[in-house]
Amino acid sequence: MTIAIGDTVPDVELFVIPEDRPTPVSSKDILSKGRVVLFAVPGAFTPGCSKMHLPGFVNKAAELSAKGVDSIVCISVNDAFVMDAWGKAQGVGEQFVMAADPQGKFALAVGMNVDAPALGGLRSKRYAMVIENGVVTQFLPEEDGFNVLASTAECVLDTL
Repeated sequence: MTIAIGDTVPDVELFVIPEDRPTPVSSKDILSKGRVVLFAVPGAFTPGCSKMHLPGFVNKAAELSAKGVDSIVCISVNDAFVMDAWGKAQGVGEQFVMAADPQGKFALAVGMNVDAPALGGLRSKRYAMVIENGVVTQFLPEEDGFNVLASTAECVLDTL
């Protein structure tokens, strides 16, 4: 079942790199404090993700903040080292959390998993959400799971 507006975000273990080593963090901990924009990508360093999706959120971070967004979380079925390196390469700021979902547990829990053999198997479909205190208030999935049309920073801003 796919997550929907009004649902509470699932509680699964994700990983971040605060100080050069993977550290487990609860998805509830990073998604339940204030207004959070979460966007998921099929893979770090992939063309659509690196040329359009993440840079769009980096470029619009100040506008999102001005609309009351407390944090921006980027999640992908990658390891924490990859997510950390990708965030640094893209110049994400302090407002961003680059969350690794290495086994795809979050993607599965929200029903946004996809089998993508060319990308290594289990991946996340592309989507964005606005989450307020742990509850999904906006959900912007891509129709085919991979395009960068409905889940852009501009689309998120239009919902706020």
